[in-house]
Amino acid sequence: MPVPQNLDSFETLVEIIALLRSPEGCPWDRKQTHQSLRKNLLEETYEVLEAMDEANAQQLCEEFGDLLLQIVLHSRIAADSGEFTVSDVVRKINEKLIYRHPHVFGEIKVENAEEVTVNWEQLKKNKRQEEASMLDGVPADMPALAYSQAIQARVARVGFDWKEDSGVLEKMAEEIGEFKAADSPQQKEQEFGDILFTLANFARRQGIDLESSLRNTNRRFYKRFSTMEQFCRERNMDLAKLSFDEQNELWEEAKKALGA
Repeated sequence: MPVPQNLDSFETLVEIIALLRSPEGCPWDRKQTHQSLRKNLLEETYEVLEAMDEANAQQLCEEFGDLLLQIVLHSRIAADSGEFTVSDVVRKINEKLIYRHPHVFGEIKVENAEEVTVNWEQLKKNKRQEEASMLDGVPADMPALAYSQAIQARVARVGFDWKEDSGVLEKMAEEIGEFKAADSPQQKEQEFGDILFTLANFARRQGIDLESSLRNTNRRFYKRFSTMEQFCRERNMDLAKLSFDEQNELWEEAKKALGA
C-alpha cells in the first residue's frame, strides 16, 4: 500500500484514519469505539496540558497532533455508524464561532473583552432551552477543582459573585470555622469540600487556573522527592529509616539542588 505523501495536509490525516478503519486497514483501529477510546482521549488531553506547563513547544506540537488524532478517529467512528462526519464537526464549530462573534461578523459593537463576555453569555442563553440552567453546559466529568472554577465563572457573568476579595476571605474563615466545629466524618468531608470550593473561587478571582497551579505544585513535589531518593541511593541511606527532621533537611537540600 503506498505511503501518503502530503503529510502536512489535514485531508491526508482524514484519509489515513479512514484507511486504518477500512477492511484493508488495521484490526486494532477497526475494533475501536467511542467508549473504548474514552481513556485515550482524556490521557492525550492531560499530555497537552503537561506540555503547556513545561513550556515545551516541540512537545506541545506533538501532543496537539495526538489530540487531533483522537478527534479525527472519533469522527471516523461516528461516520462509520452513520452519525456524523469530520466535515460536520468542522462545520458546526465554524457556525458556532461566527454566531458567537457578532462583533466581528455582524453589526454588534463592543468596547472591550468584558463586553464580549456579556454578549457571549446572552447568545448562549438564547440557545438554551427555557428551563435549562446556565450551568448545564459545564461537563460534569471535569476534574472537581476545574469544575468548581468553571461553574463559579458562569454565575459571575450574571453578577452572582463577591464584590471584593475580602468577602471571599471572610467566607473562607467561616468555612474553616465550620470544619473545626464538625463532629462527624460526613460533616468534616462536606465542610472540607466547602473550603476547597471557596479556595477555587478565590483563585478564579486572582486569575489563577487552580488545576494548572496544583499540577505545577505536584510536579515540583515529584522532582524534589525523587531528588531526595537519589541522594539516599548515592549515600547508601534508607529514606524510610530517617527521622522526620532528617527527611526535612534532605528536602531542603533537594530544593536547593533544583534551584526551587
